[in-house]
Amino acid sequence: MRPRTMTLALVIVILLAAQAARAEEGAIRVLTLSDALTIAMDQNRDILKAREYQKWMRGKYIEERAGALPQASLTVYGTHAYDDSQQELFGDFADIFPTSQNIFAGQVNVSQPVYTWGKVGAAIRAARFGFEVADDQLRQFQQAVRRDVTASFYGILLAKELDRIAKQNLDQKKRHLEEAQKKYTLGVATDYDVLAARVAVDNARPEAIRSENLVRVARERLKFMLAEQKNDLDVTGSLEAEISPVPDYGTALSTAYQNRPDLSDLEHKTAVYRELIKITNAGDKPRVDFNASYGARRFLVGDIDSKGRLWSAGLALSFPFFDGMRTRGQVMQTRSDMTTLQIETLKFKDSIALELQIALDAVNESTEILKALAGTVEQAERLLQMAEKGYEFGVKTKLEVDDAQLNLNSARGNLARARREYLVARVNLEWFMGILGESEKAAAPVTPKSKHTSLESPIKVGADSVPEWDASSR
Repeated sequence: MRPRTMTLALVIVILLAAQAARAEEGAIRVLTLSDALTIAMDQNRDILKAREYQKWMRGKYIEERAGALPQASLTVYGTHAYDDSQQELFGDFADIFPTSQNIFAGQVNVSQPVYTWGKVGAAIRAARFGFEVADDQLRQFQQAVRRDVTASFYGILLAKELDRIAKQNLDQKKRHLEEAQKKYTLGVATDYDVLAARVAVDNARPEAIRSENLVRVARERLKFMLAEQKNDLDVTGSLEAEISPVPDYGTALSTAYQNRPDLSDLEHKTAVYRELIKITNAGDKPRVDFNASYGARRFLVGDIDSKGRLWSAGLALSFPFFDGMRTRGQVMQTRSDMTTLQIETLKFKDSIALELQIALDAVNESTEILKALAGTVEQAERLLQMAEKGYEFGVKTKLEVDDAQLNLNSARGNLARARREYLVARVNLEWFMGILGESEKAAAPVTPKSKHTSLESPIKVGADSVPEWDASSR
């Protein structure tokens, strides 16, 4: 009896633990903005991909660095050979010439590039610039995810505020219906008043349902960005926005040129192409390699056993002085790729100038709207209270109450949207400046001449756009 009791108790404990685990897994996890950003930095798929690219670049650097280091290998072999096809030629002297032999040998081979026309050094430098490219891409994804998560977080707060307004409106309509029914019972209201109140309730329900669904969709969007699969998410916070000064256009643009990770990515890729030109240009140039080997060999031929050491060392010069101008064609392609990337960099700088101006305008616009709406909600609430009291005493009509309620809902909704738009506009401005989530750095002393003028002069497109590399640079 006791073993059965112990087994039953164990099963009950396991079931309770499983139920508790399921309850914990299905619990709603409430996040602050800081919590959401921390989770995003750890779990977002794009950031994880960027970190893996960093690892790939470290491996690429190790691969390219191997070209400058000695290469060593060990070779061990044994051979048995048998040949009696010539025995008839020697007649009685055939025994002098054995028909089989065994060879055993082992040696260590070492090779070291001595001079490669700058190819190895350029490959290592290109891999180092690849580190910078990987870091730039990680920063780019981190800032983009921070921007999207922040906007999604504020989007949830806005959706919850609009849902609250819609539900308050529905509750208000229900109270009006109850008041109309009471008045109808007392004989001071007509069927029309009750019917109008009931229609108002029915018209308010779709907006409440729609706003509730918007909250659910906004939460799922944030859950997707955070790559959260176990728990449902909710947020806590406020849309209260403190208006802060906005940097001037010149300062913002200089800061963007200094800190934008995607611009830095293009510049580092250009540096990689400069090294690739050196690598490609070395394709038809001479190179010198040092080769050496050391080992031992043993011969067993009949009754003869001979063994000894062997070694060799030397320099090898290879010079593919004519390859059908294949290398020249490859150099032209690489130079063209680098020039194209330089043009894309200049174009991207111009797009930054335009987008930054739009972001500044958005901040200024949302700031003015937020200032204009200050105090509107309090006035609309007071107006609604006055209308409802007047309706109770019979000095206000139902239409005036509905107008006051509509004005209050519009004021609350507009204020919530304005606060969210201002917060998101500030986040977008910091993202365009390249400082979102990072300590703000001092702006460059260079001031652009106009909104759409690049800080660099246009480059020439053609054979003269890339300087020739002299032999000393290789």
